[in-house]
Amino acid sequence: MSVLCLVELDGAGAADASLRALSFARSVAGSGGGLAAVVFGDVAALTGGASQGEARAGGAPAGETLAAYGVTDLYVVEPGQVAGYAPVAWARVLAGLIGPAGAGAVLAAGTDRGSEVMAHLGALTGLPMAANCVSATLSGPATWQIVRQRWAGLLLEDAVLEASPALATVATDTVAPTPADTSAALTIHVHQPGLEDGDLAVRATESAAQSGGVSLANARVVVGGGRGVGGPEGFAPLEELAGLLGGVVGVSRVVTSEGWRPHKQQVGQTGTKITPELYLACGISGAIQHIAGCASAKHIVAVNSDAGAPILGHAEYAVIGDLHEVIPALVAAIKARGGSA
Repeated sequence: MSVLCLVELDGAGAADASLRALSFARSVAGSGGGLAAVVFGDVAALTGGASQGEARAGGAPAGETLAAYGVTDLYVVEPGQVAGYAPVAWARVLAGLIGPAGAGAVLAAGTDRGSEVMAHLGALTGLPMAANCVSATLSGPATWQIVRQRWAGLLLEDAVLEASPALATVATDTVAPTPADTSAALTIHVHQPGLEDGDLAVRATESAAQSGGVSLANARVVVGGGRGVGGPEGFAPLEELAGLLGGVVGVSRVVTSEGWRPHKQQVGQTGTKITPELYLACGISGAIQHIAGCASAKHIVAVNSDAGAPILGHAEYAVIGDLHEVIPALVAAIKARGGSA
């Protein structure tokens, strides 16, 4: 069986969340199954100048990475066809590729974009869509046994999905990004989508200034700030530290409730679930709703003046002290080493 997977980009490469979704998709396809990917981007930048239909084991970083994750067919939709993020148009492209890809399942990472596009795909095809899956097994004709997260991952639900093809998003915080045993020969298809009137009515336009940086969901380093930061002005040192570490700033719910930072930066059950290599939690108490969003971080380091804060029970390392002294000292130390960690 073949699986079609939507791959989002993070700069010039595939987003970490999408690599996790590809790892999941490869397990769904099984031994001998095909794995196809859809990318919205410039074909020359993605594939190192390979022409349509050329079989290769990659070229540019994104192409090499997709081949390493087992992708055999890459469908590229260039900006001239669909510029920017247009959720209905992206869903229409996926719907049009189900047949050519021979897809028995269509998957995407459970990111904001992946979830929105897959919901539109369900509406366009009239098929049900299962969100936040951690496993999926074909148990019969058009019948899938799935396990998916509910309540922000606080419980798992066993369910049956009856659909052909199956539509699902992947709970990326439970799936490790794992390359295939051997790289695939990647065949590139420059896809010309057939769009309908209104498919581009809703579209996000991005400038270089607005689209720069790493997203919270895909960041490898997150510097978190909570009530202990003290107010909006207290985030300047955290922003500086995140910049030096090549990461982004995340916040607890109380910070957004106070209006200090926008909701898009919230980490937690009602915010974004993160999977960074490092989560540096500064002045965050560690309520269970926040832990639900950061528990999948590979390393958690807490900076807190309260030695009894719950976050310390989840941290690998802790600094008991005033973050207004600790963070500037850390920034100064990094700068003294040349500006980056």
